[in-house]
Amino acid sequence: MDSTTLKKEIGKKIEQIRTVKGWSRDQVADKIKMSAAGYGSIERGETDIRLTRLAQLAEIFEITLSDLLGLTEKTVFNLTQTHYKTCHNHNLQINPISAEHELALQHELEKCQLIQQSQQKEIEYLRELNELLKKNLAHPSD
Repeated sequence: MDSTTLKKEIGKKIEQIRTVKGWSRDQVADKIKMSAAGYGSIERGETDIRLTRLAQLAEIFEITLSDLLGLTEKTVFNLTQTHYKTCHNHNLQINPISAEHELALQHELEKCQLIQQSQQKEIEYLRELNELLKKNLAHPSD
């Protein structure tokens, strides 16, 4: 992986976590004591970010540095927020999805799709039955 791609991927991960936290770029920049423009260049992958800066970000996001660097598109975020009048408490838990869990979820999705198809057929049948009943009530046979 070339350095440009790596910078962009890390920037995207940082942006995703910030978004999950509900923070603006300005808020994060303020927390790590840098300019909003400088922080924005990190998220856009334009800056070669120092390890110490990554450690700062991991700390304010309340995750480990290895979690920050190890995030993938298959990572699940569980965000718990407690809102007080002037204070927000955020807890971010990162759970990578295992191959077995992903397979189980795929099977569950397929089962749900089959159930949905079955329900659609039943709804159509009930509509047809309803129409027949309406016709019989409107024109009863002698």
